[in-house]
Amino acid sequence: ISHFLSIIHLDIIYKMKKTLISVAGYDPTSGAGSSLDLKVFLSLGYYGIGILTSITVQNTQKINEINCLSPDFILEQYRTVKDDIEFSGIKIGMLGCKETIPVIDKILSQNKGKPIVVDPVFKSSSGTWLLENNSIPDYLSILKGKASILTPNLEETSLLCGKKITDKQDMRAAAKNIFQTYHIPCLIKGGHLSGQAIDLLYNGHEYHFIERAKLNKTVHGTGCFLSSSILCYLVNGESLVQACKLPGRLSHQAIQKAIPLGKGQSIIADI
Repeated sequence: ISHFLSIIHLDIIYKMKKTLISVAGYDPTSGAGSSLDLKVFLSLGYYGIGILTSITVQNTQKINEINCLSPDFILEQYRTVKDDIEFSGIKIGMLGCKETIPVIDKILSQNKGKPIVVDPVFKSSSGTWLLENNSIPDYLSILKGKASILTPNLEETSLLCGKKITDKQDMRAAAKNIFQTYHIPCLIKGGHLSGQAIDLLYNGHEYHFIERAKLNKTVHGTGCFLSSSILCYLVNGESLVQACKLPGRLSHQAIQKAIPLGKGQSIIADI
C-alpha cells in the first residue's frame, strides 16, 4: 500500500473521491466509447462509471453492426447508479439510435448545474451512421441549453449547420450559429483542417482558436478522448477556456503512443 501511495500524488487521491459518468456506446476494441472515457477519467484522477447505450460489432477497420439497448434498460442503468452513487459530471457520447433520445433528455434534465459535455457522435470515421440522420434535429432540440459544451468535429459541425465547414472562417460562423440556435458553448474540433489542426471555442462572447500539433497518424477515438478530458478539467474547477486548452498536451502524448492493434486505425492504449 505504501508503494502504491508513493506513486500517486495527493491531489489525485483527493479527486478520486469524485465520480464521473460516461453515457455512451461500447466499442469492443476499447479504442473509443465508454471504455476509453473511463480510461481518460482514471488517468486524470476520477472514478468513472459507464452507462451503456449500445454495443457495436467492430474492429479497428470498420463497424459491422450496432445493437442499441432498450431505452428502459438504459434508464434503469442510470437510475440504479444515481440512487446509490454521487457523481460530479456527465459525458454524453454515442446514442446509437433515436429511441435513446428521450432517455438522454431525462438524464440532462435531472442534472442541471453539473458539468455536462456532449460529444455529438453522428457518424463513424468508416462511414457508419451512429444516430439516424433524420433524428439529429430531434436530438439537438433536447440538448438546447442543457449542456456545458458541445464538441463536434468538422463533419458533425457541417451536419449541425447544413453547410460544409472547410476553413477557420467557416468555423467561426458555425460556432456562433450553434450557440445562438442551441444556447450551448461549442468547441469545433478542427483536426482535419487542411495542413493544420486548430480547434475553435465559442462561448457566446469570445472566439478562442486553440492550435495543436498535427501528427501524421490515424488514431481511433481522439474525439472521445478530448471530450472526456474536458469534462475532467471542468469538474476540477477550470474555466471553459482552460478546460478546452489543457487536454492538448495529454492528447498529443496519447496519439504519439497509440498502437497499431489491428490492421486499421491505431488505438490509444497508454494515457
